[in-house]
Amino acid sequence: MATLRTHILGIDFENPFLLASAPPTAQIESIDKAFEMGWGGAVLKTITPDDLEMNEASLRYAVLQDKKRIIGFQNIELLSHQTVKYWCDGIKYLKQKYPTKVIIASIMAPVDKTAWQSLIKTFNDTPADAFELNFSCPHGMPEKGIGMAIGTDAEISAQITGWVKEVARKPVFVKLSPNVTDIAAIARAVEKAGADGLAAINTVQGFMGLDLNTLRPVLDVNGKTTFGGCSGPIVRPIGLRCVAQIRHASNLPILGQGGISTWEDAAQYIAAGSDAVQVCTEVMLNGYKVIGPMLKGLTGYLEEKGFTDISALKNKAAEQIIPHESLQKKPLTYPQIDNETCSRCGKCVMICQESEHQALQLNDGFVAVDKTRCVGCGLCRFVCPMGAIASNR
Repeated sequence: MATLRTHILGIDFENPFLLASAPPTAQIESIDKAFEMGWGGAVLKTITPDDLEMNEASLRYAVLQDKKRIIGFQNIELLSHQTVKYWCDGIKYLKQKYPTKVIIASIMAPVDKTAWQSLIKTFNDTPADAFELNFSCPHGMPEKGIGMAIGTDAEISAQITGWVKEVARKPVFVKLSPNVTDIAAIARAVEKAGADGLAAINTVQGFMGLDLNTLRPVLDVNGKTTFGGCSGPIVRPIGLRCVAQIRHASNLPILGQGGISTWEDAAQYIAAGSDAVQVCTEVMLNGYKVIGPMLKGLTGYLEEKGFTDISALKNKAAEQIIPHESLQKKPLTYPQIDNETCSRCGKCVMICQESEHQALQLNDGFVAVDKTRCVGCGLCRFVCPMGAIASNR
């Protein structure tokens, strides 16, 4: 039997699925319910000093849909509105009731040594397992000089990490922003400053667009909008890229996140270099119950592969990601047409004609490949409505 148990920085995880710091972890009662359903842990909605003012907008969510399926989610929600005492008491309650669950306190403060260290010292005295430093919220907080304003600056990120490590008595994860030119450089900076682990990614800053009937923003706040954090399946390729880049730059444990909706997504994050994963948007759209299929699916996959635990899967994708200049360039991979499946619709021919190469033709009702013109790009495979094109070297 494969196990989902894993061990990170001296912390035992009964499974690698954590709730991310977000609305699903905004209330102790909600986390209580999630733990009952099987989640391995939770990162609390980001805690700030009690005197940090936050005023929410309404509406604050918008979605991108594809045939009624939500593939993208945007939010401009801020941080926890609960007091420091609320969270201290709540952590104690949750740990007493669920001693095997992992609780990570997400922390954010102004760029002030006393403010950061005061919060850390306070939560040192709770049974929280670790800290997550939120250097990456892309909306609302950057205007105050915090959140993403910290995480896009390697020097400030390292400085605050150092302040925290001076007083922290628990492992410290730094949550990184994808809204940077080189996330690996930020990872190296905070690692050098003493970070014990990394979390990636926070949401991707974006603009969900306009309603062309009303010409008002999709995320409509009295006719106005702002850039917000995008999440859900549309950001998964970005999250996977960031995790792989960090893994190539650092050996620190990584809590991967960004568009995880299924066990398959989680498995890909682990293969890209994550030690555990965090989930948010899928829970916001479908509830805590999504953990059941995730646990069952990942366990079944490990058993099918003959893996005893997730360590056998870790880094499998990261090992295969190399610089473009190192990729094999020859021989070319040519399309192979299954004439029994092909419907002769001609779409592949049309796309090849109009996308530079003109390598496919319809000859006597069959698709033919001109290997003197084909560059082996593979586009024809994806546009064929019948799935009749495979690759062949």
